[in-house]
Amino acid sequence: MSFSSFIAKRYLWSKRRHPFVGVVSTISVVGILVGVAALVTVLAVMNGFDEELKSRLVGMRAHLVVEKEAPFEDAQAVRERLARLPGVKASAPYVEGQALFQSGDWGTGVLVRGIDPASEKTVTRFFSYLTQGTLGGRPDGIVIGSEMAKRAHLSIGSTISLATQTTEKPAVFTVEGIFSSGMYEFDSNLAFLTLPNAQGIFGLGNSVSGVSVAWKNADDAENGRKTVQKELGYPFYVRSWMDLNRTLFSALALEKLVMFLILALIIFVACLNIAGSLTIMVMDKTKEIGVLKALGAAPSDLMKIFAWDGLALGLAGAFSGLAVGLLLCYALKEFNWLELPKEIYYIDRLPVVIDVRDTALVVTVAVVLSFLSAVYPARMAARLDPVKALRYE
Repeated sequence: MSFSSFIAKRYLWSKRRHPFVGVVSTISVVGILVGVAALVTVLAVMNGFDEELKSRLVGMRAHLVVEKEAPFEDAQAVRERLARLPGVKASAPYVEGQALFQSGDWGTGVLVRGIDPASEKTVTRFFSYLTQGTLGGRPDGIVIGSEMAKRAHLSIGSTISLATQTTEKPAVFTVEGIFSSGMYEFDSNLAFLTLPNAQGIFGLGNSVSGVSVAWKNADDAENGRKTVQKELGYPFYVRSWMDLNRTLFSALALEKLVMFLILALIIFVACLNIAGSLTIMVMDKTKEIGVLKALGAAPSDLMKIFAWDGLALGLAGAFSGLAVGLLLCYALKEFNWLELPKEIYYIDRLPVVIDVRDTALVVTVAVVLSFLSAVYPARMAARLDPVKALRYE
């Protein structure tokens, strides 16, 4: 153990003339503990919401979509070109458009999506969200969302009508399936038809609105978009699931940053307490500091002594807070303490995903701020005149 670290340890644990110094130091450590624990827990919950949202969005939509300004008939040729790209896992044609949905006296506008059941299974997880029935079992079948079924009082076997700008009279369909994705926007405003039925009500003939593409890695979809766009070129344009939901994820990222900055203020205030307690400690140890300087201790040695004390308090608070934060995350993940209203959030518990990078950043910020808070008291001790310190001793 070095000279400065040995003296720092003695100063930190020795009996002081002013007990208030120990109280302030304890409050500082507890403040850092609370700040770090809160940050670790909040960031883990926000990461959980982010991952949960991403999973459900990617489950209902493909990683990439290929479209033109207008419907196109060469979907099969496009799929064959895509199949030659190494990153493409599968593709599927789709038709999409707005329609008027009516059941009895209840009506609303819906987004109708026509799919080929066989190929759709290779690009999305739509069929895993089916809670009742299926799609493609009958020629006039339609699958609707759980919220739509609830609002319109529909069940398997109910009949509904769809009207579009291209149909002279509404087309009648029978509900053969109900899905629940957990996303209110999808469950209340989206209906699925087989590809031929959708082409019929929108008057597209053999044309499709676009081609869905499953890329090898959802997180690498942006590189996939560039690759597919380069392969297909004009007049096709390619969008990734990130492009389709950029505003939503940008808002989540901003919220995460703001929460980090707000909760980091707790750590900052605690570090100010460390600066205050070390300043009082310098005043408390004036005679000892004077003796050390009289015996030849260099100013840098005295700075290291109080820097070590600040760092020790910061480390104690940061790692204690990390332990408490991880324990809270484990409790939230394993035990259903907080029940969320499913009609609002569509999940019954807080999702928790611990990101090692976020955790390391929180601990690093706490330790660095604690170390910096010791700079002023350390410089104050280094500049102390031994003659003045020992004059009245």
